[in-house]
Amino acid sequence: MAINEQLKLLFVINPISGGKQNQDWETEIQNRFSNSPHQITLHILNGKNDETEIKENIDNHKPDKVIAVGGDGTIKMVAEQLLNTTITLGIVPAGSANGMARELGIPVDLNEAIEVINNGVLKNIDVIMINDKEISIHLSDIGLNALLIKHYDKNEGRGMWGYTKAIFRVLSEKRYMLVEITTTDDHIVRSAYMVVVANSRTYGTGAIINPEGDLYDGKFELVIIRKLSVWELLKMVITHKPFDPDKIEIIQAQQVTIATRHHAYFQVDGEYRGKVKGLNAKILPASLRVMLPADKPQEKALLNYI
Repeated sequence: MAINEQLKLLFVINPISGGKQNQDWETEIQNRFSNSPHQITLHILNGKNDETEIKENIDNHKPDKVIAVGGDGTIKMVAEQLLNTTITLGIVPAGSANGMARELGIPVDLNEAIEVINNGVLKNIDVIMINDKEISIHLSDIGLNALLIKHYDKNEGRGMWGYTKAIFRVLSEKRYMLVEITTTDDHIVRSAYMVVVANSRTYGTGAIINPEGDLYDGKFELVIIRKLSVWELLKMVITHKPFDPDKIEIIQAQQVTIATRHHAYFQVDGEYRGKVKGLNAKILPASLRVMLPADKPQEKALLNYI
């Protein structure tokens, strides 16, 4: 694609991602495209009818690229509108942890992120369909991490300090789940603290939960956390170290059904979904077009954040 080619760009902006209420994304983006040949449209999320309004904006403006300015939740919301289309997703990381941007190697600096949007490379990535109604492009899980997210969402403090406070609340509720897992090739029963349906490798804070993750292989991983110490929980917040391989079990799959004996906490891409007694998931291979850094392929992306 020629650099000077005129494109229609739709920016979907979450004004409160990561608690950054004072950052004027509208003005900053307009300033950076003031001398650009591209036609830009800004859409500000209001938390009311966001999905419907994004779809209407896409239908009305017919953009070549839609850029999510926010965290994982914003990226997911935009991606759901672009699934299996020829419209490309761009990302400006603006959340508190930016897990998916981290996975893809998208720079957190606005100018560098826009450079990727303008002149990066286009790749198709896999996504996971959860319960036949919503997608996961990053990590979903049942168990303790979902409870952590529930507590984090209720805290006034955000960022790493907010996660740390939420961990201490979770510790008092740490308990095993009995889970029944059925894939195309296997059927197992396990006691676990959490089960992750992983499309990628790392949580937003940098903890490597799924070292086998690959966004392009047509599969996802089930990561079964069989043991979980205080230190393992803290890894999710303050380190980039992988989970202890002796405490986890990883199963590759293209589809899975998970059932729990009792209701368990559940989250999708950082969004708490309540309690469930199970879920089903299946891979949608190469179903989302994304702009990536030309010199930072996904398999090296993690190094740029460590």
